[in-house]
Amino acid sequence: MSLQWTAVACFLYGQIVVNLVLCFPLISAQRWRSLFNWTIWSWFSPYWNKAFCTMIMVLVVLFFDAVREVQKYSSPQTAQEATLNPNLFDHLHMKLFRAQRNLYISGFSLFLWLIMRRIVTLVNQVALATTDSAGLQAQMVGANQAATRYQAENLQLKQALQAEEEKTSAKSRLMEKEEESRARDLQAAEEVVRKARVELEAMRRQAKGLTQEYDRLLTEHTQLQNLQNTADKKDQ
Repeated sequence: MSLQWTAVACFLYGQIVVNLVLCFPLISAQRWRSLFNWTIWSWFSPYWNKAFCTMIMVLVVLFFDAVREVQKYSSPQTAQEATLNPNLFDHLHMKLFRAQRNLYISGFSLFLWLIMRRIVTLVNQVALATTDSAGLQAQMVGANQAATRYQAENLQLKQALQAEEEKTSAKSRLMEKEEESRARDLQAAEEVVRKARVELEAMRRQAKGLTQEYDRLLTEHTQLQNLQNTADKKDQ
């Protein structure tokens, strides 16, 4: 294996290890995000996209080179030439095997390189979503607590208003009863006053009649005295 394909194979093995570690379920997305936020990664962040695109271009070139080699050693003309010479046939199959191996190595390296970039992106998104979810959950818990507190305060206020309404209603009923009692007392007093007025009017009429009768009797008494005085004078 040449030096470049040895490097690609090592790169492929490293990608397999890194992807397996990224997919390890015991390491949470928050830990990966805290790891990605180390200061050392910020030094390489300006060159990360360039390195990523450069590696893609290198792997694409190696992949198409491997495809070319596979097509070269698997063409019918080459196979026909190899059948004429047994030594050439074994050498041709060895070259074809190496070309296919290089094709698989470069293809899987390119595929895993894209997959690793996507996994890292998804891990960051999951960590952010989890953090936002935790914040939203905390806000929801706070909102639920506030709603519960407001409901309790509202219930207390309703109970206080209900108690105040009951007190007001009791006072209103008591005042109505007092007004009814006062109305009955006033009606009774008016009845007493009316009866007193009737009795007073009767007493007035009776007094007037007695006065008239007294005046009549007094007049008669005066007349009788005058008659008696006249008779006395005649007897003398």
